[in-house]
Amino acid sequence: MQKRILGKDLEVSAIGLGCMGMSHGYGEPSDKKEMISLIHKAIDLGVTFFDTAEVYGPFTNEELVGEALKPYKNDVVIATKFGIKLENGKQVLDAKPSTIRKSIEGSLKRLQIEAIDLYYLHRVDPNAPIEEVASTIKDLIKEGKVKHWGLSEAGANTIRKADSVCKLTALQSEYSMMWREPEKEIIPLLEELNIGLVPFSPLGKGFLTGIFDKNSTFKNNDFRSIVPRFEKENLEANQVLVELVKDIANKKNITLPQVALAWVLAQKSFIVPIPGTRNLERLKNNISSADVILSGEELKDINEALSKITIQGERYPKELAERVGK
Repeated sequence: MQKRILGKDLEVSAIGLGCMGMSHGYGEPSDKKEMISLIHKAIDLGVTFFDTAEVYGPFTNEELVGEALKPYKNDVVIATKFGIKLENGKQVLDAKPSTIRKSIEGSLKRLQIEAIDLYYLHRVDPNAPIEEVASTIKDLIKEGKVKHWGLSEAGANTIRKADSVCKLTALQSEYSMMWREPEKEIIPLLEELNIGLVPFSPLGKGFLTGIFDKNSTFKNNDFRSIVPRFEKENLEANQVLVELVKDIANKKNITLPQVALAWVLAQKSFIVPIPGTRNLERLKNNISSADVILSGEELKDINEALSKITIQGERYPKELAERVGK
């Protein structure tokens, strides 16, 4: 597996593994032993970068990742997140310094590590000045509890302010052939400030794999059941993108996920996608994307074709959309 550098010096595998879906967000949690085995297979295949968060479960995903990676903790990079807590079943943003300090102690314990390799603010809390958050993290770095930090789904002004107080290593954000908004302002800013980009949902929450059509349905405990992009008429309208990906895959004799991930990797050298999966064959397929080469001419043609496609349906329901880009 090739390696990439996030920020100044955080070396990770070119493709990481998003662990959320193993126990949160996409239906019933999977068997813990099976998921631990899958994480170990990912390590065997060269993955060194694993992503979780305090709120996934909550807590159960960090516990899973901590148990799985305990024998390897000196050889891998573990990213987790703070700033969202559950109150009466609803997510609440809370990035007060006292809450951050409480959160990190819980995460360290669950992950069974002495320091968090990459600690993200999960969403920007409008009631917690970002300078205060950055200052708290700076203290935690001095105390040896955090090695690197980042933001998730933050806006340009917040990124600049946070970076000026405590150097950011990475921004996590949705980015894929289906969602290219970060190209306008965020990616150029990250390049300017030497901050890595860690795209989640690089396969469009599964859409770019071609497994969904207008007849697809999602259970209530599957996050996609509330996402406008996955409503019937939008699933149908957006098949035009799947057809494009299929066409590229056929020409290159590769799979749809390999096209989608290779495209993300080809955009910038500081981009490290973290596709999630619970399936070994899909894991192998995703990881092999790092070996797919898209030429400059191919990328030009793909981007030209993508620019002619308008994706239908928002990527978040209204209440969740209001929390991003702040």
